[in-house]
Amino acid sequence: MNYVRGFIPWIAFAVVSSAGWQWGAVAGLVAGAGLLVQERKAGAAGSSLILEVSTVCFFAALAVLAFALPHSGLRHFGGALSLGWLALTAWATLAVGRPFTTGIAKTQAPPEVWDTPFFRRINVVITSAWALAFTVTAVALAAVSAAGLGSAISVPVQAAGFALPALFTARYPERARARHAPAAR
Repeated sequence: MNYVRGFIPWIAFAVVSSAGWQWGAVAGLVAGAGLLVQERKAGAAGSSLILEVSTVCFFAALAVLAFALPHSGLRHFGGALSLGWLALTAWATLAVGRPFTTGIAKTQAPPEVWDTPFFRRINVVITSAWALAFTVTAVALAAVSAAGLGSAISVPVQAAGFALPALFTARYPERARARHAPAAR
């Protein structure tokens, strides 16, 4: 569940945004920058920090936008924008052949499996699950915001958008290994 730490800035944004989207963006930026600095000081490889770097870029841009145009209609779509950004990040890492989960998985898997097609396949599947969840959640949140349905609907949608792929991530590698073991013999 090490990857969950990478979502702390997004959670901070969601919580603090109730006080204003500008402050939510600042909270996300501060949390993201703090997490990135902490991970680098701990010796984390750059390849395991794709999500953290993307997060800092997003919140820096959002903070500038939110303070420059505080009454922009985009303020109502913070959740959709943030999940859309995460979706773009995940899809981009797949498109360039470097699924964002790979660097994280390398911190938990032995080095002898890192270059195997099986390890790569597991990370492509897991990153694809996150990318799909982020995409669907962003679209759902945009619809919820456009309809003015409020946090009673948006909060459970956001929670599901993180919880479902997190559960998949926790369970899929073991299932894949169990299916792969008989085939490898």
